[in-house]
Amino acid sequence: MGMRVDFRKRYYRKKSDRKKNIEAAFTLDAKFEVGDELVVLFGRSGSGKTTALQCISGLLEPNGGKIVVNGKVYFDCHKRIDLPVQERSLGYVFQNYALFPHMDVKKNIAYGLKGWSSEEKEKRVNKMLQLLHIEGLENNYPSQLSGGQKQRVALARALAPKPDVLLLDEPFSALDMVVRMKLREKIKQIQRELGIPVLFITHNHVEAFTIADKVVIFHDGRVQQLGTPEEVFYHPKNYHVAELVGMTNIFDAVVRAVDVPSGTVLLKSEEMLIRVKDSGLKEGETTSWGIRPENLRILQEEETGTQEKNIFNATVKSIVNKGSSKLIALEIKEHKKLLIAEVANQFFENIQLDTGNACKVAIDRSRVVVF
Repeated sequence: MGMRVDFRKRYYRKKSDRKKNIEAAFTLDAKFEVGDELVVLFGRSGSGKTTALQCISGLLEPNGGKIVVNGKVYFDCHKRIDLPVQERSLGYVFQNYALFPHMDVKKNIAYGLKGWSSEEKEKRVNKMLQLLHIEGLENNYPSQLSGGQKQRVALARALAPKPDVLLLDEPFSALDMVVRMKLREKIKQIQRELGIPVLFITHNHVEAFTIADKVVIFHDGRVQQLGTPEEVFYHPKNYHVAELVGMTNIFDAVVRAVDVPSGTVLLKSEEMLIRVKDSGLKEGETTSWGIRPENLRILQEEETGTQEKNIFNATVKSIVNKGSSKLIALEIKEHKKLLIAEVANQFFENIQLDTGNACKVAIDRSRVVVF
């Protein structure tokens, strides 16, 4: 059935003003609706993601609105409904795991099974041990576990009572890359098997893109966009979303001309002219455009005769190794604008560029996003 969230929470938080920390008012206005799917809450620190989870869980009380999970009302301001945490059927995994140090793995997992018979508890704990692949650790204490094992135990404990929704607040932030990758796949598998909404907070672009069915973008206490990873990452609706999802090449512009027959628009960013697909813009209108670094094309010698319009002479300013790819900072010679391109290592080896080299860069109009 999924969940429907539409609430407001006003509170005070620390805000630095260079000289001292001051208390500043902040209002979270969270509104989104999701089905039984894995949903990533994405945004900068302080944008309201953790506060949203705390309001859904009952750890914080909203100032207004409504929260409904699988048809059950958790919170309704007008009807004065505010279910306590223990009456909300949910699992919550914190960033620091929050395992009980004086309990072994088995007792940690069984902790939330209040009212279950001893036989039912035993069966459920064993099922969780199998589901999270932590059989053999049931008699160990948290201090004897690795980070990945602790995270699996925390997940097992959260899932043991058969919750209607699972809340994960940056659950993998302290783990190394290999363990993170394995647990990502496990979370996705668990969500499919259980068929419940999973809300997952992360700051990691790769994590958000690879595991999410939907992404909810938060900025300054507001939901800016909700959609599939492809929709959000490749078609951001505004400047804030574009920045958050890694569209490093963003420029303000004015519409110089609209060519209806060809379906293109000519934009001017200071002295730089670029043609993009027509998206209903009017001549003289101000807008912004952006392109993801992996969608910029550095042309090889044999490609320089192409008929594409958005081709610019550039100079390589810097090259950063990302492991499987290179980030190349390119300065457009005529306009001194800086573009960031990301290319696969194999392609980079073929073009053999170095800092200070001249090249050409192509901006495919179909890859440009205007907002």
